[in-house]
Amino acid sequence: MTKIAIVGAGWRAHFYIHIAQALSENFEIVGVVARQESTKASLNEKYGITTYSDVASLLTHETPDYVVSSVSWDSNPSILNELVMAGIPVLSETPPAPTYEALEKLWKEVGHQGLVQVAEQYLYLPGHAARLALTRAGTIGEITSVEVSSTHGYHAVSMMRGFLNAGFGPATVNAHAFVAPLIDPLNRDSWNSDLTPKAAKTTVGLIDFGSGKSGIYNFVDNQWHNQLRHRRIVVRGSAGEIVDDHAIRLIDGPAITTSRFERYQLGYDLNLDGYDTEHISFDGKVVFKNPFIGKRFMDEEIAIGQIMVQMADWASGEGTATYPLAEACQDHLISLAIEESLKTGQTVTTPRASWAK
Repeated sequence: MTKIAIVGAGWRAHFYIHIAQALSENFEIVGVVARQESTKASLNEKYGITTYSDVASLLTHETPDYVVSSVSWDSNPSILNELVMAGIPVLSETPPAPTYEALEKLWKEVGHQGLVQVAEQYLYLPGHAARLALTRAGTIGEITSVEVSSTHGYHAVSMMRGFLNAGFGPATVNAHAFVAPLIDPLNRDSWNSDLTPKAAKTTVGLIDFGSGKSGIYNFVDNQWHNQLRHRRIVVRGSAGEIVDDHAIRLIDGPAITTSRFERYQLGYDLNLDGYDTEHISFDGKVVFKNPFIGKRFMDEEIAIGQIMVQMADWASGEGTATYPLAEACQDHLISLAIEESLKTGQTVTTPRASWAK
């Protein structure tokens, strides 16, 4: 049983609480840190968990195996610093710090301790995990280019770097914005009442990671929730490419073949096993298997749950790192370069940062 605590009580923190309680055979929540008394009372009533006003109070009463930091960008560095100085492993929400200067400062303060992992969940989502498994098996050859049009900033960059195995070298970025009318039917919680088209910004960034590896960043305002825009990923290799759930590649023969990723979903028609993703296959081979069958997790919860379990193994010295702080710092460094290029209209090349050493 892994004892965890959570610092923060916002929208994202509730994911961790819900998943930990659903995986009660794995986790015990020993405390949640929240500042407002009304929030603490609500957490206690809804989840039956103990709350504290600050990290110091939590650590006075409990010694968790690891702590999830789910606070604002500006607050996160000080929380990480306090926990690391206490010798507690931390799973940090993204990004770990808001600016390049803050990232450098954070790395110098806690990087050498090796106690911080980051909850970068996108490559743990079932679809992306299946694609990643296929590319790492060499199915479409050497990966040279990745286009992401689904999520923003550092999340999209983490996907590109993960597929490309791009490392920490300087990246050169050119970004542009375009504004066009678009209906925005959904927000995080419900339908919008106003369904008239409004100006929406599309950001397109070209990223040169060096060594012939490139990325295309394409994000529309609120694309996470706006179902009028497809989520799209293109992964190109020397022997083929993946576009969403389809792949084309060269095989022995020689022959050019097409295949697709197939998700086996429980709960349809006369399947009475409950609504759940069981696995994703490619050419008759399972390339992703849901480790939480029976929990009825959506994809985001499957991804976060895997990170939480892997973090528990890593914190106990029995598993591999989930997503080291250095990786997350590099993701956000390139994300900041996209923003800077967009603002200045100039090409931006990222420096070789401290964590790259």
